[in-house]
Amino acid sequence: MARIDELFRVLMERDASDLHLEEGQRPKIRVHGGLHPLDFPVLTKNYLKTILAEICSPENWRRFELHGDLDFAYAMGEKARFRANYFRHFYGYGAIFRIIPSKILTLDQLEAPSVFKSFAYLRAGLVLITGPTGSGKSTTLAAVIDYINTTQVKKIMTIEDPVEFVHKSRKSLISHREVGDDTRSFTSGLMSAIKSDINVVLVGEMRDKETVSLALTATEMGMLVFGTLHTNSAAKTIDRITDIFPSVQQPQIRGLLAVTLRGIVSQQLLRSADGSRRYAAHEILLYTPGLTGIVRTGDSSALYSFIQTGRKLGMTTMDNSLLELLSENKITKTEAYNKAQDKGKFA
Repeated sequence: MARIDELFRVLMERDASDLHLEEGQRPKIRVHGGLHPLDFPVLTKNYLKTILAEICSPENWRRFELHGDLDFAYAMGEKARFRANYFRHFYGYGAIFRIIPSKILTLDQLEAPSVFKSFAYLRAGLVLITGPTGSGKSTTLAAVIDYINTTQVKKIMTIEDPVEFVHKSRKSLISHREVGDDTRSFTSGLMSAIKSDINVVLVGEMRDKETVSLALTATEMGMLVFGTLHTNSAAKTIDRITDIFPSVQQPQIRGLLAVTLRGIVSQQLLRSADGSRRYAAHEILLYTPGLTGIVRTGDSSALYSFIQTGRKLGMTTMDNSLLELLSENKITKTEAYNKAQDKGKFA
C-alpha cells in the first residue's frame, strides 16, 4: 500500500473532490468548493518527494524533475482512481489529486439539460464543453459518451492526458488512448482516429493549432468530435480557437468553425444553498443555420442575442441559468451574483 493512500482514504471519507499537497503546508481537501486543512503534519520536502515518487513510474518522475510538471492517473487498487498533477513552485514540490468517480453518472443523474442528449445523435460536427478547472467538464463529457454508448452502435475513441473515466463497451465499441503512453500526442491520436473508421472521438483538450486543425478536418470527414477548452462563454471559446492561429489563417478557421460547430456548453459549478453539494450552471449554444454568419464575422453581441432568442430550442445564457437555479432555491443570491457575467443587469 502506498503511503499516500492514507490521505486518499480521508479524501473519500469526507466526500471531497480534490487533495492539495504543497511543501511547507498541511494537506488540504476541497469539499463542495471549499478548501479545508487536514489534521496532518506539515509536509516536508523529503516526505512529499517520497510519497509522490512512490506512485509514479521512474520515467514519469524523471520527466517531472526535468520539466517541473506532470499529469497522470493513479489507481488505488479497485477502490478509486485519481487524476494527478505534480508541479514545482517557489517553495518546492506540490501536487493536486482529483478523484475520478468509479461510477460514470448519467445525464439524468447529473440533472443535465435534456438538450445534451441531442449531441449524441449528431452525425458529425464539433461540440465543445468549456469552463474553468474543476467545473465538471470531464464529468459532463463522460455522461454524453455514456449515453451514446448505451443507445447507439458507434465506434468511439477517447484521447486524453491522462485517461479519466473508463467506459466499458456496451452498444458501442470504445477504445481509450492516453497521451504519452498509448499515443505520442493529441495530434497523433487524432491522426490515428481519422484513419481508423471512428464515428465519435473525444479530445481531452484542444490546446494547440495542430490539434484544432485535425479536429476540424475530422468533422469535415464525417466524424463527431467532442473537446474541451478553459473558456467561460461561447464567444470567448470561438475567439480562443481562432486566436490560436496566425492572423492570416483566422478567416479560414472561422469559416471552418461556421460549418462544423454544432454546440458549445460553457459551465461552472456553484455551492448549493445548504452547502451539501454543487449545482452546474450552463451557457448553451446550439447550431441553427443562422449561427453560420455570426461565427464567420465573430460578432460577440450578435452571438449573445442568438443564444437569447434560441431558448425554445434549449439554448440559454449563463445568467439565465443562474436565475433558474436561484428561483428553485438551489443556490444563494450571493453565489449566483458572484458567478454572473453581467453583474449590473443580474443585480
